Amino acid sequence: MQFQRSVYCGKVNENFLNKEIYLSGWVNKRRDLGSIIFIDLRDRTGLIQLVINTQDNAEIAELAKNIRAEFVISVSGKVLKRSAINPDMPTGKFEVVVTKLTILNTCKPLPYQLEDTDNVDEDLRLKYRYLDLRRPKMQEIIALRDKVIFTMREYFHEQGFYEIETPILSKSTPEGARDFLVPCRLQQGKFYALPQSPQMYKQLLMAAGFDKYFQIARCFRDENLRANRQPEFTQMDMEMSFINESDIQEVCENLLGKIWQKIFNKALKLPLPRYTFQEVFDKFGTDAPDTRFGLEIRDFTKIFESVELSFLQSIISKAGKVGGIVIKNKNFSRSELDKWTEFANKTLGCKGLIYIKFKEDKSIQSSIAKYIPENFYDKLKTIIPDLDLQDTLFIIADDYENAWTALGKLRVELAQNLNLINKEEYNFLWVTDFPLFEWDKQSNKWAAKHHPFTSPAQKDWDSMSDKSKILARAYDLVCNGQEVGGGSIRISDLETQRKMFDFLGIPKKVYQEQFGFLLEALQMGFPPIGGLAFGIDRLIMILAKVNSIRDVIAFPKTQSGSCPMLDTPSIVSDDQLKEVGIKNIK
Repeated sequence: MQFQRSVYCGKVNENFLNKEIYLSGWVNKRRDLGSIIFIDLRDRTGLIQLVINTQDNAEIAELAKNIRAEFVISVSGKVLKRSAINPDMPTGKFEVVVTKLTILNTCKPLPYQLEDTDNVDEDLRLKYRYLDLRRPKMQEIIALRDKVIFTMREYFHEQGFYEIETPILSKSTPEGARDFLVPCRLQQGKFYALPQSPQMYKQLLMAAGFDKYFQIARCFRDENLRANRQPEFTQMDMEMSFINESDIQEVCENLLGKIWQKIFNKALKLPLPRYTFQEVFDKFGTDAPDTRFGLEIRDFTKIFESVELSFLQSIISKAGKVGGIVIKNKNFSRSELDKWTEFANKTLGCKGLIYIKFKEDKSIQSSIAKYIPENFYDKLKTIIPDLDLQDTLFIIADDYENAWTALGKLRVELAQNLNLINKEEYNFLWVTDFPLFEWDKQSNKWAAKHHPFTSPAQKDWDSMSDKSKILARAYDLVCNGQEVGGGSIRISDLETQRKMFDFLGIPKKVYQEQFGFLLEALQMGFPPIGGLAFGIDRLIMILAKVNSIRDVIAFPKTQSGSCPMLDTPSIVSDDQLKEVGIKNIK
């Protein structure tokens, strides 16, 4: 079997005119017109049209008649100008008249046609992922991913960072999600854990004096999956010493600027806007807001104090909140309003969705119309100056966190339904001043909002009576409603780290066992440090304008955590389990 390649299919241009070239790839399409056979040959760079004159070479013609889609072939031929230009192909001005043809491999009937893949069930696509990845769309996404990661590496090396790999077989430590455990054959009864992040290692690298570290790191978290979450994922991890928040943010912004220049050939507007956690939650009901559209949440609690409805009064009397969204110039039908009410109740778990519409005489059309006092429209105008009679209000009442979270999700669903989102925009922003702690209703105790190594913003944080008011030196990078990066200034002294563990209710014996190495390092000349990690999969998902990170990972898992192609996870033999001292209890 012999073949050559002197140029890729998608790279054929005027420089090759009237020259003999060698191509190899997959048959995308074959059209037999009798005296002429056309073949579109495809490789990772694109397509080129091949022309076979059946009367000139009987041997080539006979081979070509047996060729089908996805056959792998190698050809040589002369590049000529096409008489009928195809403007939809980058190589549409040229064609290759074949003088030699070799069939390198055949292809049996496919489980689905590649051009119909968008209509194919995802499990079937993932079972034959190597076929799915042949599609130009997927090839472009993987090429984009490669370009972004290469740019990241290039940037960090230019900035004097060291790329340092950290172990995959690590220690099980509480970092917010369940660990994937790996039994140790050499020390039976003990386990490694796959790292949820390189957090511990990068802090220790700072202790070692490598003051600028980065890594394209594989991370593993055993948690429930969704469109932007996988059990194994990739992040760009970085850490620096002798810095503050603005130093890290500047490094990250300049990295984004370099990526923008490489991918889009234009400048990204810097510096990025900054908002506090409280500001974005008040306006958008989330700490990762999509700011490509309006529909900001309004606080209507004060104005609804005069509405004599027991449901509302009960919530307000318990310090709850009444919030709402104003939809401009949209006359919803009754059936549409009923659907939004059902969505809020069933999908968002709300206690109820109130809608209010106004008639030309300013009278109310609402599910609670009989409870609303006169002149309600005029009262609303005092807090919503641009309110019009054609507008509709959607209102939710509950405790502040629940109500605003539901309104945040409703806001996004409304924007998608009403086509309010400009999909050509990339709105980046920083979210800062996060709470240091959040109340965990399941365990009925305080938990770290980010992780237990995040530095408090207040010096007297341990003496503050209201723990919900303690702020963290943490920051997230958000784009189009997705958190694409997050980090913090770390605790760099022993006393503060011990107080943090104590406050979180971690017994001294436990944190000494789990983090003794870190506590020891904190006593041996530990520098002030901070860092951030970019979610590479999420960033590529946004740049590629797809809705799932499964589309930007070469071999992803399904939502059930399985791989249909390799049939994993799979059962292992009893002998293998015995080697590591494990018995499978069914």
